[in-house]
Amino acid sequence: MSREPLKVAVRSIQKTRNAARGALLWGYEQRLAREVTDHGHLPRHLGLILDGNRRFARASGIQREMGHSFGADKAHEVLQWCLELGIPAATIWVLSTDNASRDPAELAHILGLLEKEARNLATDPRIHANRVRVRAIGQHDGFPPQVLAALKDLEEKTAQYDGMRLNIAVGYGGREEIVDAVKRHLHEQQQAGLSLAQAAADLSPEHISAHLYAADIPDPDFIIRTSGEIRLSGFMLWQSVYSEYYFCDVYWPGFRRVDFLRALRDFQGRDRRFGR
Repeated sequence: MSREPLKVAVRSIQKTRNAARGALLWGYEQRLAREVTDHGHLPRHLGLILDGNRRFARASGIQREMGHSFGADKAHEVLQWCLELGIPAATIWVLSTDNASRDPAELAHILGLLEKEARNLATDPRIHANRVRVRAIGQHDGFPPQVLAALKDLEEKTAQYDGMRLNIAVGYGGREEIVDAVKRHLHEQQQAGLSLAQAAADLSPEHISAHLYAADIPDPDFIIRTSGEIRLSGFMLWQSVYSEYYFCDVYWPGFRRVDFLRALRDFQGRDRRFGR
């Protein structure tokens, strides 16, 4: 007896089950979206640590560089989710200062993606329709000229916008940011004619906060990290003193809207006491 009819039947059952699972997930996602929207309390500044691109590629059996490409596509999706919910500000951590020691070919691919995505964002209708102001934060001195030009063009084309604030943390490290802030403050005090002893005596947390890369937006009140790693790895160390954290097991390219909504629902259920 031929097994072909049995195989066809099995495939049909599997297809039906997959469709049912998809419908259930869609329904659950819609319910989550209503709950999050109805609650109304959303982060003023959302931090996103985009982790797990390489592990996603390895688990999927694809080239390492493709993991970063899929990760860039996911960042576009998440931007859309933030716009739909009206989140006022977001900082996405794309490349750390520690990543500079990675394989040169991989680093070149990441910087090439950064240039491409910066040019895409500069002409993205969503950016202009929603008046999104985009800024690249971090240390960029060693970046190729074409990458710097693309980032500068993106910043200039959105500099006057008053909608959502989007920070792209690239070549970024939290310790480096604090050091840079202290240097800026000391240089400012020197220009004002103060001695090092006077500047040191007067130094306050407010002085450092005023010289951070994104000093003109609120500190992040909610930070999501993907890939299952339970650490900040230096992300916005100064600003995150009272942030709420959420660690998601899924790799960044596999981060779904349902995962995003779950995280926000979790944030909405927390009692933020700010050390009190």
